[in-house]
Amino acid sequence: VQLQASGGGLVQAGDSLKLSCVASGRFLSMYAVGWFRQAPGKEREAVGVISKNGRLTNYQDSVKGRFSISRDNTKNTAFLQMNSLNPEDTAVYYCAASYYSKASPSYYGKNDFGFWGQGTLVTVSS
Repeated sequence: VQLQASGGGLVQAGDSLKLSCVASGRFLSMYAVGWFRQAPGKEREAVGVISKNGRLTNYQDSVKGRFSISRDNTKNTAFLQMNSLNPEDTAVYYCAASYYSKASPSYYGKNDFGFWGQGTLVTVSS
């Protein structure tokens, strides 16, 4: 499966942004989807994961209550809705797909994701 992330941009603190991740080549419903981000000089970290059927999600503590992951398998697309953005959210955001099936999205680690999109830059100004 190939993934294409989009929707990044420059926003102000407190603004919202919605990222999209479009899959091609295979049905996205076959994969759990994770969103990750990498800030300058930092390790890539998980933002959250959504299960294959979209019923279960898990988020990093720093984004809980502000970010929301969803998916529309009929459109082979996953989304990351980001609200109340702050400068610490500035990073390149990546979507990734995992063929593994796990009981909870919280069980996925970065190494479980074998397919990655190219990343989209989100910059939040103060």
